[in-house]
Amino acid sequence: MPTSYALALGSNRRGRHGAPAAELRAAITALGRLGDVRAVAPVFDTAPLGPSSRRFANSAVVLETEIDPADLIAALKAIERAFGRRRGRRWGERVIDLDIILWSGGRVRMPHLAIPHPAFRARRFVLDPLARIAPLWRDPQSGRTIRQLAARIRAVDRRANRP
Repeated sequence: MPTSYALALGSNRRGRHGAPAAELRAAITALGRLGDVRAVAPVFDTAPLGPSSRRFANSAVVLETEIDPADLIAALKAIERAFGRRRGRRWGERVIDLDIILWSGGRVRMPHLAIPHPAFRARRFVLDPLARIAPLWRDPQSGRTIRQLAARIRAVDRRANRP
C-alpha cells in the first residue's frame, strides 16, 4: 500500500544539470522514478544557514510510493551521490540535498533517520515551500498543520526584524 512523504529539496551549487534551480528540476525527475510525485512546490530563493555564502534554491514535493522509510532515505542518498554531492562541511555548498520531512506513517526513529525531520519546524526554507503543497499536513509531534508552523516561523522572523 502506497504511503506519502513530504520531501525537502535544496541546492546552492551548479552541477551537471546547470544552476541550482535546474538541479532541483532534475532531482524531481529522479524522484519520479521512486514513485508518484503528487505535488511540487515552486522554487524559493533563500539565504543560507551557517558558513555558506551562496543562496539556495529550495522546493518541496509530496511523493507517493510503496518504499519504506529506510529504503527511501537510502534511495535519496544515492540520488545525491549521482548528482555529485560530496560529504563535507555541515551547511556547506551542495549540488543537491534531499530530506524526508514527514510521512503518512507518522514517526520514525532510526540511527540514520528521524521522521519528522528534527529541525524542520524552525526552517522557513522547508516550511514555506511545503505550505504551498501540503498546508493541512499535520506534524505528528506538535499536532500543528504545516500552514500553522509556517505562519509561526514567519511571525518570529517579523518580530526579529523589527527595529
